[in-house]
Amino acid sequence: MLSVNNIVKQYAAHRALDDVSLTVEQGKIFGLLGPNGAGKTSLIRIITQITAPDSGEVIFNGQRLNSNHISRIGYLPEERGLYKKMEIGEQVLYLARLKGLSMAEATKRVKYWFEKLEMGSWWNKKVEDLSKGMQQKVQFVVTVLHQPELIILDEPFSGFDPVNAEIIKNEILELNRQGATFIFSTHRMESVEELCDSIALIHRSRKILDGAVEDIKEQYRNNTYWVEYEGDYNTELPSGIFDILYKDIKRGKTTLKVQLKEGQTSNQLLSVLLPVVNIQRLDEVIPTMNDIFIDKVKTKD
Repeated sequence: MLSVNNIVKQYAAHRALDDVSLTVEQGKIFGLLGPNGAGKTSLIRIITQITAPDSGEVIFNGQRLNSNHISRIGYLPEERGLYKKMEIGEQVLYLARLKGLSMAEATKRVKYWFEKLEMGSWWNKKVEDLSKGMQQKVQFVVTVLHQPELIILDEPFSGFDPVNAEIIKNEILELNRQGATFIFSTHRMESVEELCDSIALIHRSRKILDGAVEDIKEQYRNNTYWVEYEGDYNTELPSGIFDILYKDIKRGKTTLKVQLKEGQTSNQLLSVLLPVVNIQRLDEVIPTMNDIFIDKVKTKD
């Protein structure tokens, strides 16, 4: 659906984006990740045509990005973009009309979403009277109301308690099942694991990692395991096939984090431990996206 090709963006002495390229597949949820100041928001502003790149191009559904595509994109910014003194129902209808909906269609869709997200009693309230999480709900509705093909969410769970975060997460997944494509920017790596099909990691204005989430996690596996056993925890363990990275002894149980040496397998680990200890648990340590994020950023600093 979206191809970002060799984008460069310079602000005075600061280069916000330096030859950044990425591809967002239709019908997928794409995670745009990076530390604060990495260049994520600059890229989002280019995709939403708030600003233009100094060089490079963005291709949307086979066409160079142009003003006709604006109505096919929904954007939820990290900073609130609502009028604080305006009543919520009136405001959402107004913003829906700006997206090209008739008054009748806008009213129908607003009522649908307000009922679905239990916002019916908010119609005559003002934005300034709502909590941060409630304001975020309103912004989410404004973002998806016109049924855009591409939905860009910048920190969509900001201000939400766990219950409302789960509600919005499920709405994102449902819209995705209906065919919407998402670009999802967040610092919550657990949300990336739950939602994203693929990601790109930007650091210091450059892309330093991209690919399918599962492929990246597979790439970072390093033959490390948690082992828990009971019995004589002072038993001398066989050496030669693993290194102990961590050891903890509590209530008659020993927990180890071990890394197998080159060429060794979990079956070989079991074969040397079973004769000497009573194993209760053996789990591979699968790197999380949070682990990978920190490792890549530290490596590039």
